[in-house]
Amino acid sequence: MPDAVVIGAGPNGLVAANLLADAGWSVEVLEAQDEPGGAVRSDRGVHPDYVSDVFSAFYPLAAASPVLSRLGLQDEGLRWSHAPRVLAHPLPDGRCAVLERDRTATATGLEEFAPGDALAWDHLCDIWDRLGADIVDALFTPFPPVRSTARLAARVRAAGGLRLARMMVLPVRRLVEEEFRGEGGRLLLAGNALHADLAPEAAGSGGFGWLMSMLGQAHGFPVPVGGAGALTDALVRRLQRRGGVVRCGERVVEVTVRSGRAVAVRTAAGETVPVSRAVLADVAVPALYGGLVAPQHLPPRLLDDMRRFQWDWATFKVDWALSGPVPWAAGEAAATAGTVHVAEGMDELTRFSAQLAMREVPDRPFLLLGQMTTADASRSPAGTESAWAYTHVPHRVRDDAGDDGITGTWDAREQEAFADRIEAQVERFAPGFRSLVRARRILAPRTLEAMDANLRQGAINSGTTAMHQQLVFRPVPGTGRPETPVEGLYLASAGAHPGGGVHGAPGANAARAALRSSRPLRRALTRAQAALAGRGARAVSGPADLPRTG
Repeated sequence: MPDAVVIGAGPNGLVAANLLADAGWSVEVLEAQDEPGGAVRSDRGVHPDYVSDVFSAFYPLAAASPVLSRLGLQDEGLRWSHAPRVLAHPLPDGRCAVLERDRTATATGLEEFAPGDALAWDHLCDIWDRLGADIVDALFTPFPPVRSTARLAARVRAAGGLRLARMMVLPVRRLVEEEFRGEGGRLLLAGNALHADLAPEAAGSGGFGWLMSMLGQAHGFPVPVGGAGALTDALVRRLQRRGGVVRCGERVVEVTVRSGRAVAVRTAAGETVPVSRAVLADVAVPALYGGLVAPQHLPPRLLDDMRRFQWDWATFKVDWALSGPVPWAAGEAAATAGTVHVAEGMDELTRFSAQLAMREVPDRPFLLLGQMTTADASRSPAGTESAWAYTHVPHRVRDDAGDDGITGTWDAREQEAFADRIEAQVERFAPGFRSLVRARRILAPRTLEAMDANLRQGAINSGTTAMHQQLVFRPVPGTGRPETPVEGLYLASAGAHPGGGVHGAPGANAARAALRSSRPLRRALTRAQAALAGRGARAVSGPADLPRTG
């Protein structure tokens, strides 16, 4: 009987398992797919000579994460690589906003868009210099992050107090209008805000866009040498060297609860795996509450909260094997960036977001495009490019803003039509792009979900990043912690604080909570915290059960 079972071998599940193994626990990780990694995998499925990252690709949060840093994955062979430039946002007229790892170079480039914008960028960087370390600490520690928050509050007061707080909650459109005269700085922050499901007019999108821009400048957008799967391989090797077990092709269908405590899990094959200490669920929140854990074990209010749970946008992705570099009209500035944002300007970003809000398939989709060979030369033969682009679409399509009559069934015709639309969008900024396509792979929303059940129609953040589902509201109103209403069951997925991104924090927080609760003097406090997290309109009157992420 293992001390702990971890459901899901995504990065959070593997981080949790490693930390438990470090503490001397016996750990089994059960993964539904035939290989570990969740949304951190790579393959040669587009073309045998090209390595493609199937899901996630660039990892600024991994580079900043103290959780991953402490694991020492370089000892397991993990190496990181950077493109010459972090991020570019080209415009059809050949101008290009560029985020560099050199602060002065970024500022100099923005000055070309409008006089004074270099100073504006330096001002935003000065704020990061004062607050960045404490923001990172607050992000990657269990909620509430008491010590880092106290330090952060003191520094916020010294840096401008309420005026700075106002800046962080501004919509990114308003923030960049106040800070920049030219398009360059505006596009860098707004495009980075759209790495989440935050429209340019959404509250808090300014703070998120600023955070992602500063992380990119400070840490780059690095990639694992050899493919995203190298990060997963390092986590698995580390765990196995410490005695942990990873079992793939083992889909968990139930968490067994007795007397209010998680005591076992049951697989689709009918196997019951008992646990002596804890179950950690790296699964989507709606799949856990009322799914793996039967409704009768959960407080009524929690079940009602699940009805209100909001996913982030669905995702549509295309992978390419290109016979040469992308021929950007903006030239070297875009060609040397690992990540490229493809949209004509701020208004096109707003138009894209508005179409999603109206449940329309965008006619000119905003693209995040990755130039993987530019970032890591091992990904394809010299002179070629392994590339991808993804965009967002509605979960439920009401109409097509384009001319293809896409209904959201995502059958073969609709997939090909929307992939062609994505390529046409790239072609606007890189004439001749389509002539370079040697092979392509289409990953529609349902395809992404079939490959990783946590990605509900490709929702990559395990729930919206909007303010109403963050901090004490993530995943539901409560404590914002990994404890659940079921004793011995912990939410270890990106559905928990601090949310999506490959940084391992939700898994680490869940592992620490499990380790604390195993200490006899802590158990009563843990029970009280779990009860508070799941308290509904009335007190829980029966035994409790368990959760999942996406």
